[in-house]
Amino acid sequence: MANQPWKTNDWFVSEWNYADEVRKDFKFAKNIKVHDVTLRDGEQQTGIILTKDEKIRIAEGLAEAGVHRIEAGMPIVSPSDNEAIKEIVKRNLGPQIFSFARCMKEDVQRSIDTGVSGVVMEIPSSKHMVDIAYRWPMEKAIETSIEATKFAHDNGLEVVFFPIDFSRAEMKWALDLIERVAKEGHMDALALVDTFGVVSPHAMRYFVREVQKRINKRLEAHFHQDFGMGVANTIMALAEGVEVMHTTVLGIGERSGNTPMEETVMALKTMYGVDIGIDCTKLTPLANLVQQLTGVAVPSNKPIVGSALYQIESGIIASWFKNCGEKFATELFPIRWSAVGQPAAKVVMGKGSGIDSVNLWLQQAGMQVSDEDALKITAAVKAHSLKTKKLLTEAEFREIAKGVIGKRSAA
Repeated sequence: MANQPWKTNDWFVSEWNYADEVRKDFKFAKNIKVHDVTLRDGEQQTGIILTKDEKIRIAEGLAEAGVHRIEAGMPIVSPSDNEAIKEIVKRNLGPQIFSFARCMKEDVQRSIDTGVSGVVMEIPSSKHMVDIAYRWPMEKAIETSIEATKFAHDNGLEVVFFPIDFSRAEMKWALDLIERVAKEGHMDALALVDTFGVVSPHAMRYFVREVQKRINKRLEAHFHQDFGMGVANTIMALAEGVEVMHTTVLGIGERSGNTPMEETVMALKTMYGVDIGIDCTKLTPLANLVQQLTGVAVPSNKPIVGSALYQIESGIIASWFKNCGEKFATELFPIRWSAVGQPAAKVVMGKGSGIDSVNLWLQQAGMQVSDEDALKITAAVKAHSLKTKKLLTEAEFREIAKGVIGKRSAA
């Protein structure tokens, strides 16, 4: 299968993804990194509150999955956040630890005190943001940014510029501002920030290329999901040479959330042949941990990590599964369950079930019935599921089957 990267033992995607015509302009960096922002931007989702210990548990899970960088939080937010960042740094988990800060010396000093090696620093990037949101005189915004970024660099921190609302700024104006702050202050990398998720995938290439014309620094992609474009836009940016992707587990975050890590990592690996070194078998356990600690409601059909992805109710799919078995699982699923840490596929019982599903469950229950009774059980299963609007438990199925058999015996 080495010459068929679209079809391996663990996935089966479209061969078209690997056509020369499709891939000829790709400029993926050799070492793409994941910069996880679950503990900072993710926690900004309404209603999510993480304690110090919970943040440490998530950081450990991220490290186990092989995440390269963790944005552990914003020290100035609360004493608990500050202590969590310090403890995560102290544990030396493996990933590089960053904090987040406003372009103010006080914020930067808090980051320095936590022991992090890098800081993501938000700077204003549009006139309307400075005037309306910050309500600062423009020169104050610029001078504060220059002073703070230089201070961070002088104290040994790696500095990533984070221009808030970059994607709604006037391009030349924003780049002029960024160049001035970088020249008079300091910048190691620049984040392409789509704060409100408003860039289309077709416009992302333009965005990246225009910045590359002016900025000769490492670029990082930080995109939101307001129009559901985060994964597509992140991959478009990476294909243009952007080196770091900012993501959250489950895509949690402000409003509709951030680019979800699990979807982006698996799309890169299967559709583009770009393996960025994440242990994908840890994706589902990590997602389950974050769901448990944050209390967020995760759709059962959530890509990659949804709890119902490998449950088979449809009668026709159950028949396919019977024929394909585990060996040919990717005929039914684009990704094998074990590749992403999911439980094995199983046939469930509900309104959509067919005769093959019923016969399988009868076999598992050690019950032998006639073809006629199997059809009656199938009809009864459908009626029961329609009434309860739920899948059946094994106990409910046994009761229905015994009821059908009992009536026939009585007759």
